[in-house]
Amino acid sequence: MDWKDKCFAALTERNMFEDSWHKTRFKELLDCYIQSPFFSKGLCKCMYLSAWDEEHFCVMLEILMAMSLGKDEDTKEMRINGDILAEEQTGGEYYIYQLSNAFLDDAPFHLDKSAAIPPEYMYIIRRALQASNIIDQL
Repeated sequence: MDWKDKCFAALTERNMFEDSWHKTRFKELLDCYIQSPFFSKGLCKCMYLSAWDEEHFCVMLEILMAMSLGKDEDTKEMRINGDILAEEQTGGEYYIYQLSNAFLDDAPFHLDKSAAIPPEYMYIIRRALQASNIIDQL
């Protein structure tokens, strides 16, 4: 079993997908971009996070297509754009982008104790961090 299949199986076995759409979107991203030179575990974690809903999936797909067409070798440009996108966000969305940036940096994600994050965003963050731990163990 290759890494892609192990990753997908591990996340599936641990019930990390919210619904069949989340699972399908993640698998599509993984299938399309695992062979890209810029693919990494950090990017895989971002893929899981972006597959959560159609809107974020489309943003990720657009970015990955541009990276492929530009023949990017790494996620440096994506990471720079992540900072820009985060600053354009408010509320919970800001923290979702910060989490993505932490994944790309392969850095721990820390929330400010004073951060007022709506419960639905905290749930997504917690689940993404769980998925991150699973991906790191592969």
